[in-house]
Amino acid sequence: MGITGSIVIYVIIWWIVFFSLLPIDVNRNKIIKIEGEDPGSPENPKIIKKFIYTTVLSTVIFLILYYLVQYNYLNLRNFLI
Repeated sequence: MGITGSIVIYVIIWWIVFFSLLPIDVNRNKIIKIEGEDPGSPENPKIIKKFIYTTVLSTVIFLILYYLVQYNYLNLRNFLI
């Protein structure tokens, strides 16, 4: 895997994990204080905590995937022939 491919794969993994973690730990029960405010929007989305969790989890997933590809445990070229 080259550096460009590795960066692209890491970013894709990061976004998938981030969107998966967004609805976790969200309290949607709130009183509408501003007219026109969506009642389903979270009071405190804890976005910094989710960025940190996403980065750590994405790094672990990427390292596992990288070593599987590096040591030919995951090689799609063998299946195409």
